[in-house]
Amino acid sequence: MAFVSRWLVITSWIKLALGFSALAIFSTFYMPIFLLFIPSRKIRIQLGNVYGKIISPIVLFILGTRIKILGKEHLKTPYPAIYLSNHSSQLDPLVAILVAPLGGCGVAKKEILSVPFFGWAYRLSGHLTIDRSNRDSAIQSMKEMAEIMKKENLGLWIWPEGTRSVDGTLLPFKKGFAHIALQTKLPIVPIVVKGAHELWQNKTFIVRRGTFTAEALPAVSTEDWTEEKLEEHIQSIEMENQKALGEI
Repeated sequence: MAFVSRWLVITSWIKLALGFSALAIFSTFYMPIFLLFIPSRKIRIQLGNVYGKIISPIVLFILGTRIKILGKEHLKTPYPAIYLSNHSSQLDPLVAILVAPLGGCGVAKKEILSVPFFGWAYRLSGHLTIDRSNRDSAIQSMKEMAEIMKKENLGLWIWPEGTRSVDGTLLPFKKGFAHIALQTKLPIVPIVVKGAHELWQNKTFIVRRGTFTAEALPAVSTEDWTEEKLEEHIQSIEMENQKALGEI
C-alpha cells in the first residue's frame, strides 16, 4: 500500500508539472494577442473564453480527469447570466473556463495574478479580481463588476462560498452575487460540481484519475428580487444547490 501511495505522489507531481507546462506555453502564445486588443475589454474577455475552451480539456486530459457536463440546455439560454458554482476542488478554475459560455467574465481572488503565466494571462484578459482580505475593497469591486457587466453585456462566473470546501459539502453563500443580481437583474444559473473534490482534494497535490460532473440547473429569474428579501433569495438559491448535491 505504501508503494501505491508513493507512486500516486510521484505521478501526481509529474502530471501537475506537465499541466503547468501546457498552461505556460499556451499563455505565452496568447498574451501578445491580448495586448493587441487592450482598448476593448469585452474582446479580451471573449478571447479569454476561447483560451479556456482550448486549454482546459488539454490540462484535464494530462491530469487524467474527465468532466461530464449535464444540463447543457441551461447553458444556452438565457444569456448573459450569473453562473453560480460550488467551490470544492483545485479543478474548479478548469471547470469554469470550460463550462462558462462565451462572453462570460470570471472573478477570482487577486492572488491569482501572481501565478506565473496563467495569472499574467488572466490579468491581460480583462477578467475580474477581488481582494477578499479587505471588505470595503471587495464591496467596491462587486459594484464595479456590475457596472462592467451592464456596460459590456457580459455574464459572470462566481463561486459564492468564497473559499473551497474541504470535503465537497456546500459552505454558506456570501452575499456578493446577490448584490450583483440586484444591480443587473440577470438570471442566475446554478452550476453543481460533483466528485471533483475526490479527484483533487483541497490543499493537496495528489491528483487521482477519474470522472466528475458539472450540472447546470434551470435559470432562476432575479427580476423581482428586492433588497428587503435578500437573505431569503440567497437561502433559496443555496437550497437548490444543496438539493442537487444530495445534501437535502
